[in-house]
Amino acid sequence: MRAPAVVTLARMRAPPPPGPAPPDAGTSHHLLLGATLTLLVLGQVMVLSASSVDSIVQHGSPYALAAGQVRYAAAGLVVLLVAARVPLRLYRRLGGPLLLGALVLQLLVFTPLGVSEGTRRSWVALGPVVGQPAEVLKVGLALWLGAVLADRQRGIADWRTAALPALPGAALAVCLTLVGHDVGTSLVMATLVAGALFVAGAPLRLFAVAGGAAAVGFVGLALAAPRRVQRISDWLGGDCDPLGSCYQTTQGVRALASGGWLGLGLGQSRQKWSYLPEAHNDFIFAVIGEELGLAGTLLVLALLGVMASAMLRVIGRHPDPFARIVTGAVLAWVLAQALVNIGTVIGLAPVIGVPLPLVSAGGSALVATLFALGVVLACARSEPGVPEALAARPGVLRRSVAVLAPGGRRGGAPPAGRPRG
Repeated sequence: MRAPAVVTLARMRAPPPPGPAPPDAGTSHHLLLGATLTLLVLGQVMVLSASSVDSIVQHGSPYALAAGQVRYAAAGLVVLLVAARVPLRLYRRLGGPLLLGALVLQLLVFTPLGVSEGTRRSWVALGPVVGQPAEVLKVGLALWLGAVLADRQRGIADWRTAALPALPGAALAVCLTLVGHDVGTSLVMATLVAGALFVAGAPLRLFAVAGGAAAVGFVGLALAAPRRVQRISDWLGGDCDPLGSCYQTTQGVRALASGGWLGLGLGQSRQKWSYLPEAHNDFIFAVIGEELGLAGTLLVLALLGVMASAMLRVIGRHPDPFARIVTGAVLAWVLAQALVNIGTVIGLAPVIGVPLPLVSAGGSALVATLFALGVVLACARSEPGVPEALAARPGVLRRSVAVLAPGGRRGGAPPAGRPRG
C-alpha cells in the first residue's frame, strides 16, 4: 500500500483531467501579473532611495543610477507584455536556439569582451551594452528543459529517460557559470533544473544521485577558494569581526533592526550613507526593512508568496506538460534567488551575491526575470477557459470608449430601467 504522501505527490505532478472551464479562470494570470507589477514598482522606488547617495558621489545627481534602472524596467515591461502574448508552440521551438545562443554569450565572458568584478567574471561588454549572459542562460535553460522533458513524458519514470539529455545540457550551463566564479547564479541555476525535473515527474532517486553529486561539487569549489571558506566560517562561527569580514552582514542586520515595525520613513535610511555596501543591489532588502520597517519586508514576502501561489496554480491546472515544466523551472528560479538574497541579508546564509528578483538594481537580471515571468503569463493565459474569460472582459480602451460614447454613463440615454429626470 502506497503512503498518502506519495499518492499526493503523484497527483500533484499528474496532468489535470479534462473538464469544463473552471469558474475562476484567469485568476492565475491576474495574481501573477499584479504581484509582478507591484514588486517592479516597489523595486524602482527603493532603488531610487537606496542608490541616491552613491549616485551623488559617482555622478553628481541622486537620480543617475535610478534613471538607468528605470530604463531597464521600461524595456523589461515591454518584454513582459510581448512575451505574455507569444504562443507556447513558438516557445517550444525557441528553447534550443535560445539556449545555444546563451551558451555562446557565456563563452564570450572568457574573451577580451568579458568584464570582471573582483574574482567574478560574469559580464560581457558589447559596445555600450554590458550584460550578464547567465541571466539569458536561465531563460534558455528553462525553455529547453520544458521542451525536452515534455517530449519524454511517456517514459519519464525511467531515470535514463529523465536524465538524458537534460542533465548533461544543464551541467554544461552550470559549469560555464561556475568557471566565471559566479557561485550564486550557479546555485540558482541548479535549483531551476531541479524544479523542472520535479514537475516533469522524474524519479526521486535521480534527485538523490544528481543532488549528491552537485553538493560534492559545490563543497569542493567552496573549499578551493580561501575567500569562500572565510565567508562560510564567518556564517557558521560566532566570533566574526563586525568591522572586518562580517562588516556587510552586520550593517545589513543593523539596518533591519533600526527600522522597527513601520520603518524610519521612505528615503530616511542611515545605512545607505556609505555604511552598507551594495545597498541598492544585493542588500536592498535591508534598506527596505530600515525605511519601511517590518511591514515593508512582509509586503515583499507576501508578494513573492502570491507569485509562487499563481505559478503553482498554473502547474496544477495546465494540461500541457511543456507549460507545467517551464512554470516549475521559473518558480524554482525566482524563489531560490529570493530566499538566497533574503537569507544573506538576515544572516541565515553566507554572503553569496544574488539580486532580489524584480527589486534589486541590475539591468540584465531584471529584463531576463521579466521575460521569464512573461513566458509563465503566456502559460497562464492558455489554461483551460482562460482565453475565453480574457476575451469576454473588455479592455481599458474599450471600457473608456463605452463610458465616453453617446449613450454611456456621461451622457445620452440613461441605462435601461433608470428613469430620466
